[in-house]
Amino acid sequence: MKVPLQDPQGVLGRVRIAQALRVALKGSSRAADSRPSGPKASSKASSGSSSARSGSKHAKPGSTVAKLSELVGSTRGERLAGRVGLAVSAFEGDRFDEARRILGPIVREAPAYVEGRELYGLALYRLGRWKQAATQLEAFIELTSGSTEQHPVLADCRRALKQYSEVDRLWRELKEASPSSELVAEGRIVAAGALADQGRLADAVRLLSQGFKFPKRPQLHHLRRAYALADLYERSGDLPAARELFNRITHFDDGHLDAEDRLRSLG
Repeated sequence: MKVPLQDPQGVLGRVRIAQALRVALKGSSRAADSRPSGPKASSKASSGSSSARSGSKHAKPGSTVAKLSELVGSTRGERLAGRVGLAVSAFEGDRFDEARRILGPIVREAPAYVEGRELYGLALYRLGRWKQAATQLEAFIELTSGSTEQHPVLADCRRALKQYSEVDRLWRELKEASPSSELVAEGRIVAAGALADQGRLADAVRLLSQGFKFPKRPQLHHLRRAYALADLYERSGDLPAARELFNRITHFDDGHLDAEDRLRSLG
């Protein structure tokens, strides 16, 4: 079972970084906190026209220019911030290799730049470079004193590398922290997938089905969990349960999942 964590508009915060950085990097009158907390946080803008135009010396604390300037100096910080802006645009446009090429030198020059580490790790993940992505996301966790925001992505990297004990550790940390229902759902999908990879289908079904009821108005993370569970039901030989879930998903999915094809294949 593989339900990839690759929705660029999904719950894992990929566009959260991009949107906030884009505001901070506009070079006009707006500056932003490039790391809002939680999936519902929005970037903060200021209306004064002098801060961004006058450079990092007067940049709003927490803005991309200010953060990079603290690490590499004001002149270099402004230049790197411009490069980060290009990486953000590339990432938002699904040009992940371009984003990787831009962010790599920035992260090497400013290894303590948290947002750079995070976005670089996500770009590497989207390219299937599991080991490199894991290195960057582990650094992100260390720099943020234990944030679990990217635990599902990191766990998926560890799963791809067959490091199942690490997947289990990350899942336990995420479940304990419980940062949001969306992130916990994604982590649960990865953890169940890792169990299935090891031939433990009954355990995988148990983990995904525990406490799950198909809601009347499902969100994307509900549909993804239901899809993963339906896949496990099919693999376990419980075709009626698989049909029922795939059928329910088709009434709400807008193209993110291939539930209609899966339902048709079951006859």
